[in-house]
Amino acid sequence: MHKRFQQIGLIGKHGDPMVKETLLRLYDYLISQKRDVVIEEATCRLLEGKPLPGVPEIELPRHSDLVIVVGGDGTLLHAARVLASQNIPLLGINLGRLGFLVDLSPDQMMPRLDEILNGQYEQECRFLLEVSMGDESSPHQNILAFNDVVLHKWNIARMIEFETYVDDQLVNDQRSDGLIVSTPTGSTAYALSGGGPLLYPSLNAIVMVPICPHTLSNRPIVVDGDSEIEIRLNPSHTEDVQITCDGQTTIPAMPGELIRIRKAEHQVRLIHPEGYDYYSILRAKLGWSENPKKNRC
Repeated sequence: MHKRFQQIGLIGKHGDPMVKETLLRLYDYLISQKRDVVIEEATCRLLEGKPLPGVPEIELPRHSDLVIVVGGDGTLLHAARVLASQNIPLLGINLGRLGFLVDLSPDQMMPRLDEILNGQYEQECRFLLEVSMGDESSPHQNILAFNDVVLHKWNIARMIEFETYVDDQLVNDQRSDGLIVSTPTGSTAYALSGGGPLLYPSLNAIVMVPICPHTLSNRPIVVDGDSEIEIRLNPSHTEDVQITCDGQTTIPAMPGELIRIRKAEHQVRLIHPEGYDYYSILRAKLGWSENPKKNRC
């Protein structure tokens, strides 16, 4: 039996009126269970007719011991980056499409929440990536990614030239449409579409997946999770290059830019219902078929 949750923070997908019904049901249920509820201020605006006080998202951990995220994986990715440094556990309710990170569907929300709020749940920690750009002594950018960091062009279909280093050792000098640097969590996202492997979430590993490399032998590579990855852009052939984190945060990269990617200091705490099975999720979300039963005589 784990810790019981009494103070609950709520975050809904911003600007999406479709989450309103689920949020209202969730709020009424938590109040009926005599839980203290605090709602992120932008989410409050979705709940018309409910005169509820809201707090800035960054302050939710001060008022709660569990944050429930209502939306899809993208909503939870955002919450994870914002709140990870405060060590608050996150639970996701899926109103999106695939939902690798948000475990609960609205139709099973109430019975599963009964168990979770009363201490019957599983918890895991997953790491984020931290990106810095510029001179090592004074980096001018420092952002987080829970899924992946992607180097790519933004306005023209043209290859990028860059060198990749792992712990100061040259891996390759490549021409490609870009590079995906992914956590195990992100191995089911863009990295999978690029031909990368699936990594079990608890692995201490990072995968680098080239995007449409010019050399056919340039394949995805998995490195130790404590490695520091450096991408050194060619100063002559890297116009209009960007770095995008989790498909949500984008910053421009200058010709000759030095980009460093390493494991972040803080981890994300995810709450799952009891009986959480990662392989079951893969079968359901990726459409894997079960082994056919052999006919018995």
